[in-house]
Amino acid sequence: MLPIHAVSARVRLSEWMPPGGVRWSAVTLNRGMGIRQLKLELRSPEVACASPTPAAPDPQKEAPLFAGIDTHKDTLAVAVIDPNGRQLAHREVPNTEPGFGDLLLDTHQVTRVGIEGSGNFGRAIAVHLAIEWQPGRDTVVVEVPTLMTSREPRAQPGKGKTDPVDALAIARITARETQLPPVRLAIGPAADLRALLDYRDDLIAERTALVNRVHADLTGLAPGYQAQVTKLTTRTRVRTVLALLEPDRSVRADLCRRRLERVTAIDTEAAELKRQIATLVEASGTTLTDEYGIGPLVAARFLADVVDARRYPNRDTFAASNGTAPLPASSGRTVRHRFNPGGNRQLNRALYTVAITQIRAETEGRAYYDRKRAEGKTSREAIRCLKRRLSDVIYRTMRADAEKASAGTQPVASPHASPVHRPRSTVAGGQSLAVGADDANEARLTA
Repeated sequence: MLPIHAVSARVRLSEWMPPGGVRWSAVTLNRGMGIRQLKLELRSPEVACASPTPAAPDPQKEAPLFAGIDTHKDTLAVAVIDPNGRQLAHREVPNTEPGFGDLLLDTHQVTRVGIEGSGNFGRAIAVHLAIEWQPGRDTVVVEVPTLMTSREPRAQPGKGKTDPVDALAIARITARETQLPPVRLAIGPAADLRALLDYRDDLIAERTALVNRVHADLTGLAPGYQAQVTKLTTRTRVRTVLALLEPDRSVRADLCRRRLERVTAIDTEAAELKRQIATLVEASGTTLTDEYGIGPLVAARFLADVVDARRYPNRDTFAASNGTAPLPASSGRTVRHRFNPGGNRQLNRALYTVAITQIRAETEGRAYYDRKRAEGKTSREAIRCLKRRLSDVIYRTMRADAEKASAGTQPVASPHASPVHRPRSTVAGGQSLAVGADDANEARLTA
């Protein structure tokens, strides 16, 4: 190294260069004095004239690429971006098995794929990627909520709404949001529970509509019937109404009797479904039913919709997914939170059922509710706080069950459950509610 001090700004640097050239090491500038200090490294002419050898690209240091897939019934729109969000390629392919091979994912070595609607029109492509990309490959397929996608194009006004624009938005969300949950592919007991619960919900909705119509008809057919039958919630009350209509042979009375017969048939079928669901929940080995207020139907809803609690990195993410995490609505000196209308509303309804059940008894949940009421919160606000706490309990319980099931051991009672328990029978060798699909046809039938 040859240090040079106090070099005048008027001296041309070419007069100081040896035949081999120089390599700059450090330059310190001082405004008003020019170059204050300069360090040069002498090189021989042979080294200076030698052509540099380009370094071979290191595949381990290549920038990761991301892809977003906008799903429709007939087509799939895919966009591939770099880590800076610049679009590298986009394509629209049919939503069929042959079209899945033209998604540009293998061509660009994509490491993370986001799918909007993986439980609906994107179910088939989600299953295809889960099966084709084996666990040995470092590629993640995540679910992008539609609410996040709808907000993304607002930052780019003037582009309108098209499938390529939506795919690009999904890709950028996939690259930016690191907490997106993996796609849920439920098979086995989880898929069976979800199918049974959805079918039972359809039956209950049909029964509600029939009962409402019967009440409307009885107002004219049997005035004052409400003094004897207030609600049609049991078979005894249904038979009481049938007895009231026995003397009437009009067409409207006959239609009312048919509706009541259908209500009785639905009650019988719903009871059978409940027994079948309870059997599957017990066979799964879950400890959710140890918590006061969680019966077979509520536990089945969590097992069917969550599948594996380890999909969520922490309890806050789980609370956001079921709508119990409040949304910040602060401004200036006002610091507050508001109701969260998003998330899985079926899970939210299940948590509400547990909260109401615990409030009606002398439980830890009731004590927590009373403390929140004493702090000045309204009844609704206290219930929302309780639902948030119950979400944490369920998350810890399901995560512990999943870890013990994967380790091949039978789950035991959760230490975070409330002090009030109900006895339950334990079945050895609980089945694992795994994420991932070994059978594509079965996985496509699940949402």
